[in-house]
Amino acid sequence: MADENKVFVFEEVAKHSVTKDCWIIIAGKVYDVTPFMDEHPGGDEVLLAVTGKDATADFEDIGHSDSAREMMEKYHIGQIDASTIPAKRTYVNPQQAPHNVEKDNDLVIKILQFLVPILILGLAFGIRQYTKSE
Repeated sequence: MADENKVFVFEEVAKHSVTKDCWIIIAGKVYDVTPFMDEHPGGDEVLLAVTGKDATADFEDIGHSDSAREMMEKYHIGQIDASTIPAKRTYVNPQQAPHNVEKDNDLVIKILQFLVPILILGLAFGIRQYTKSE
């Protein structure tokens, strides 16, 4: 954990908006959630969507549990200088490619795990019918 009393300007925090380097602002505090990206129940897309803005309203709207709030403290790295946060910020697309090859590979593996046993059963049934003598 870094110096929790460090004060960041908004522009500096907004630069950290990718999966491998993600900072978010909640209730005036800055959190480096990079190590939490794979563990977040909503997925990394949810965290990436709240970079580059004050995510307090988004965080409160979800209704996070007390344990989630306690867990946040280990990612706390400092405070935000509130005077540097823009009043209204337009949406900025995350700088990540939306396509994830690893997720596609998982889908192929799941399909093969389903199809291969069916093909083996079909082959066994076909051989049995072919070799069956009447």
